[in-house]
Amino acid sequence: MIDQNVNLDWRDGNTPVSTQFDDPYFSLEDGLEETRHVFLAGNMLPDRFRPEFHIAELGFGTGLNLLTSWMAWDASGQNTPLQFTSFEAFPMSAPDMRQALVAFPELYNYAERLVQAWSEDPSLSTLAGIDARVILGDARKTLVQQGFKADAWFLDGFSPAKNPELWGANLMLQVSEHTKFDGTAATYTSAGLVRRNLAEAGFNITRVAGYGRKRHMIVAQKRAS
Repeated sequence: MIDQNVNLDWRDGNTPVSTQFDDPYFSLEDGLEETRHVFLAGNMLPDRFRPEFHIAELGFGTGLNLLTSWMAWDASGQNTPLQFTSFEAFPMSAPDMRQALVAFPELYNYAERLVQAWSEDPSLSTLAGIDARVILGDARKTLVQQGFKADAWFLDGFSPAKNPELWGANLMLQVSEHTKFDGTAATYTSAGLVRRNLAEAGFNITRVAGYGRKRHMIVAQKRAS
C-alpha cells in the first residue's frame, strides 16, 4: 500500500489534473485514443510486437499506457508476456487510479487487475499476465542504474514547459543508452527542447500529426552508431 504523493484536481469527475504541474494526466478529449495515436501508432505498434518486446516509459501516471499496450499485446496473439518498465516520481493512490480509469470501460478487466496489484505493491510485483515493473523515484537518478535496452519508449512526462526536468539532455541521453539500435520513441509534444535533446542523444526525429488539438508530435528512431 502507498500513500498518495500527489495532489489532484478532477475535471469532469474522472480526469485527474496534477496541481503541482497544472497538467492533466491524459487528453481531456479521449485519453485512450490519445495513447493509441501517440504511443502505439507513434512506435509502429502493434505491428512490431514480437516475443520479449520491451516497452519503457517515463511517467507511469494512471497506468493508462500500460493498460492500452497490454490489451493490444493480447489482441495481437502474442503468447508470452509483454515487458513494460515505467518510471514514476509522484505515484498516485490506488483509489485515485481507479477513479481515473473508470473513464475507460473498454479497459475494465485489465484496470481492475492493475489497481489491485498497485494497492499491494506499486512496483507491480504481483501483477500477473504482463512482465511489468514500475521504478519509483526521480528517473534522472534511477534510469542510469538499469541494465535493460527497450524496443520502444513512451515519453509521457508532464509538459516540458511545466516539468522540464523530465525532458533534459542528460535524461534523453540515458533514454538513448537504454534503447536498442533501431528502437523507437514517441511523445505527444513537439517542443523544440525535446527535439534537440533527442537528436543530440542519437535519435532521428520526425514531426507528425498530433492527437486532437495538438498540431504536431514527435516520433524518433535511434541511429546506428
